[in-house]
Amino acid sequence: ILEFLAVRKLKPDAKGSIICFVGPPGVGKTSLGKAIAAALSRAFFRFSVGGMRDEAEIKGHRRTYIGAMPGKIIQGLKIVKTSNPVFMIDEIDKIGNSFQGDPASALLEVLDPEQNISFRDHYLDLPYDLSNILFVTTANTLDTIPAALMDRMEIIRLSGYIAEEKYEIGKRFILEKQQKRHGLSKKDFVLTKLSYLYIAEKYSREVGVRNFERQIERICRKIAFKKALGKKYPHKIDTKHLKEILGPEIFTEDEKKRIKKPGVTIGLAWTSMGGDTLFIESIAVKSKTGGLKLTGKLGEVMQESANIAYSYTRHIAEELNIDEDYFDKNMIHLHVPEGA
Repeated sequence: ILEFLAVRKLKPDAKGSIICFVGPPGVGKTSLGKAIAAALSRAFFRFSVGGMRDEAEIKGHRRTYIGAMPGKIIQGLKIVKTSNPVFMIDEIDKIGNSFQGDPASALLEVLDPEQNISFRDHYLDLPYDLSNILFVTTANTLDTIPAALMDRMEIIRLSGYIAEEKYEIGKRFILEKQQKRHGLSKKDFVLTKLSYLYIAEKYSREVGVRNFERQIERICRKIAFKKALGKKYPHKIDTKHLKEILGPEIFTEDEKKRIKKPGVTIGLAWTSMGGDTLFIESIAVKSKTGGLKLTGKLGEVMQESANIAYSYTRHIAEELNIDEDYFDKNMIHLHVPEGA
């Protein structure tokens, strides 16, 4: 991101790749777009294309229609009143299509530096130069973005935050923001470092900081309530106060106890929303035919992995000191509780 900004500083009229931020929800993709606009001292305009099905939303309606209006691009320029703003196109991976047209195809011209110098909106019906606009797009996953559209963008992946990073974000930005929103000041209360880390570990393990911020918002709300009623409240909130304010822990240490049992192991799952831990449980059941049974609504890849593991274990059974007829006399039942 800094490299892109450096080029723009040295050559303000530089025309180059479109930036696409890809990452799970709550990692600050939209905030980064605003920060880029502030760093370049440019106007900022954001619009979401999530669920958009009509290409006229991008390229405008022809003037022959009743209620015709320009597309989002020209409307945005009219609002910011400048020809070189930072345009953020949100949720580009959730764009749809229908009989009314394909908005993703309409964006191809908008986001191509070679073509957008003479963009023609259906309403204006005049060529307009969009090359001075810095386009920034956001997405949660790349799987649903058409290849031709993705080819026009420079992909920048944003990963989630660990507990220490959430602590720094909470201390520097979130607490002060939430205190102002709730009519409080820094003097009213502070959170210790252990409190931030405790919230991150026990109440909000998601990759972003939205739920983390929601928990701090709950703390501010409780303090504001007690202050309004004139009741006493702790001015230095430590881990011992959090259970009373936020309730029972959402995430406990039960996982560590579970994986100590024979036949239970833990795995990692990746999703566009971040990821999760999966418990994989197995048990041997006496059977005349043997075999492998899989439950937990496993996908094809997981099923293949389980079958490969089963075949390989049978192959090296002798090395593992497993009886030759063990798999013929026992059925192995493999279960993934998260998928059930």
